[in-house]
Amino acid sequence: MPDASPPAVRYLALAQVAELLGVQVDEIVELIMQSRLRGARLGAPAVWRVEEASIAEYLAEQAEDARRRALWRQANAASFPELWGPPVRLGE
Repeated sequence: MPDASPPAVRYLALAQVAELLGVQVDEIVELIMQSRLRGARLGAPAVWRVEEASIAEYLAEQAEDARRRALWRQANAASFPELWGPPVRLGE
């Protein structure tokens, strides 16, 4: 029977993550400190590494936030007739 061990966790250097996300390395460290990316200090001397799976999760969260903001802006820009239809006149 094959071994059912979980897949190995892959870590990326801060510079790699910064390049992938198009931001500065300092911003990646800040995202780790805010727990928006999962990171660990590995090696000797210890240097920050970011768990690869957390990058995909972060990007999915960013896409969902953008989608919700767009819906919110769209809802705020809509007028009442667009939402509820024209006024109904009783007795006509």
